[in-house]
Amino acid sequence: MTAAVATPAAATPQQKVLRLDPANHRYFQFQGKTTPLITSSEHYGAVLNEDFDGSAYLKELQHDDLNMTRVFSGSYIERDTSIPSLGYRNTLAPRPGRYLAPWARSSTPGYANGGNKFDLNRWDPAYFKRLKDFVSDADRRGIAVELVLFCNFYSDNQWSVSPMNAANNVNGVGDVTPDKAYDLTNPGLTQVQDALTRKLVTELNGFDNVYYEVVNEPYFGVPDDFQTHVAQTVTDTEAQLPNQHLIARGIANGSARVDNPDPNVSIFNFHYATPPTAVDVNADLGRAVADDETGFDGTGDDPYRREGWEFLLAGGSEYDNLDWSFTPGHEDGSDVPLDPATPGGGTPQLRQQLGALARFMAKLPVGDMHPDDTVVTGGVPATARVQALVEDGKAYGLYVNGDGVTSLQLSLPAGRYRARWVDTRTGDTVAGDKIRSTGAPTALAAPSYSQDIALSVMRTGGRGGH
Repeated sequence: MTAAVATPAAATPQQKVLRLDPANHRYFQFQGKTTPLITSSEHYGAVLNEDFDGSAYLKELQHDDLNMTRVFSGSYIERDTSIPSLGYRNTLAPRPGRYLAPWARSSTPGYANGGNKFDLNRWDPAYFKRLKDFVSDADRRGIAVELVLFCNFYSDNQWSVSPMNAANNVNGVGDVTPDKAYDLTNPGLTQVQDALTRKLVTELNGFDNVYYEVVNEPYFGVPDDFQTHVAQTVTDTEAQLPNQHLIARGIANGSARVDNPDPNVSIFNFHYATPPTAVDVNADLGRAVADDETGFDGTGDDPYRREGWEFLLAGGSEYDNLDWSFTPGHEDGSDVPLDPATPGGGTPQLRQQLGALARFMAKLPVGDMHPDDTVVTGGVPATARVQALVEDGKAYGLYVNGDGVTSLQLSLPAGRYRARWVDTRTGDTVAGDKIRSTGAPTALAAPSYSQDIALSVMRTGGRGGH
């Protein structure tokens, strides 16, 4: 398959709107910088759950040098029984009467989660004000917002509280089972979904820090034609508006090769993308590759720190840890310790570790770098693996995932360099050295470490030798 051309959104001349870097589509141009996106997101209910203080949450992300959040549009919510260990502490499971949807309530009682049913022909101004206030606050804090338009309905547990379910609206729309919620053969439901898509992208068109994901985890049953249809609806709507924004599409858990990519889509989203093979197998497509959600690897910090460092140093574009310590009343991410049954992690300490990752990446000239682990020619035992970002002869960022490395042998062109070993938990430099390479393989002694460590090597002078 030949490499795909750049998408219209990636190639747009709009200089302020979040976009792919025109010269290096692995990264984003955001607020004047070429950068990956790195964060530790709450469970996506910051706007739709009126009990959640979105401003306090964004303040915490900013404090930790994180630059992204992921939020659901409100077309999908969960019950308190969806994640039993959390109940209403799950931000996607608002308490009765505290769900703010894009659609206005009717005068007819009977909504499954309390209050009146919805009128899918009318919008709720309070919702759109809250959404735009949230996006505006994020913009001021240097945070990009991934707005997820729709979410797969995994079972009747979620479908039973959806406004698009006929039992919950006064319009007679959505008399289907959850597996048919995104079936384009249901014209009334498709009309509602199209109208919501057009409304959201129109309301947010003036913002520079937004991009759209079509459907969360569509690979559990959402038809391909629906995803293509929604992406085209976003594109067609924005064609009549001043700004065009990036569109993301969920691909798989873990890794998969993207065949026949949608030309409207600029970002491929993967969940639980460790090891980061999704980056390499899609490298020729000229799109951003994101690890868009983590989880199911215990509640401790270590697995999610290591997943983030490895994914980005393998050339990934975005890392979004799903952080369960953000709950209503704990918008500073202090709802710890987590119940062992929680399907993931999240602590203030983990966010600090991801902030260290963000600062490490910020010191690299990522716009000029590409993954190339062949720069490492020796020193990697079977207990570890190494990822490397490279600007040949100028800058190298490496991540060692696993114990047992006592030195790394690197292939460096002749020249003078400074090496800096970095603690991935704190971002502190724990060892460093000046290097004069003659062009022969160069061995760098590693300091003592546990689990993982990072290394930067930056050229400092002219050619080396004698």
